[in-house]
Amino acid sequence: MDAATITLIAIVVLLVLWTGLSYNRLVRKATQADSAWANIDTNLRRRADLIPNLVETVKGYASHEQETLTQVTEARTKARAAQDGASSTSERVAAEQEVSQALVNINALSEAYPELKADQNFRQLQDELANTENKVAYSRQAYNDAVRRYENARRRFPTVLIASRFGFGEREYFDEVTDEQRQAPDVSF
Repeated sequence: MDAATITLIAIVVLLVLWTGLSYNRLVRKATQADSAWANIDTNLRRRADLIPNLVETVKGYASHEQETLTQVTEARTKARAAQDGASSTSERVAAEQEVSQALVNINALSEAYPELKADQNFRQLQDELANTENKVAYSRQAYNDAVRRYENARRRFPTVLIASRFGFGEREYFDEVTDEQRQAPDVSF
């Protein structure tokens, strides 16, 4: 074999090797993002499972606050449907935003009913819910970090050539904060 053939074979081998390594790196990062999403899903399901108990406890003290309780139940139902269905990340985020807002309303009810706030079962449920909310926040951050690493790898040249050819698509971040929550409050004296 002449030098040109050996050089051509070496280039092809290096190209195949580079393609395989890049592909495997993208698979690893996509799998990490999938795993992080599963952690979010687990924590959101736990939160959804706690809500009926919380609603039942509140019903005993604040039966005339039916609108708030209905809102919480409906938000949970939407979130559960988004979890069980093949919803996109943005649909899941919207459903979970409703749940978060509804839970804020439940916590506001506890301020209006001191006897509810003193109830041991309600306090325990609130503590479990707060713990779960912390886990959701941590899982969301881990997922968003995994997506960032995946997107950084996927978008870099020359890996972007392999990513597009092998179907490695863009991933959405999980951002549960609404545009309204990002606005600074108006303060006037």
